[in-house]
Amino acid sequence: MFNTELTKHLAELSKLEFTDAELDKMTNDMTNIIAVMDKVCGFDTSKKPYALDAVDYKDLRKDEHSESYPTEKILENANIKRGATFVVPKVV
Repeated sequence: MFNTELTKHLAELSKLEFTDAELDKMTNDMTNIIAVMDKVCGFDTSKKPYALDAVDYKDLRKDEHSESYPTEKILENANIKRGATFVVPKVV
């Protein structure tokens, strides 16, 4: 699957540097990842998995409309609010 030359090439494209020991470990890791992906690709999806039928639909509650909490009550928990919304720090 993966060989050292391919790993070196990918490392160069990714602007990564590896020692010889790290390169061997990375090559081995990539080979193992590809082997797992080959197993996933070979999974037969035509059969229906029985694990998905673990819930009997008759046991589920009815989907009924109910009133929501008042917006003012929810916004009491906000440190910073703008109008009817929470203001949270920007995450990049």
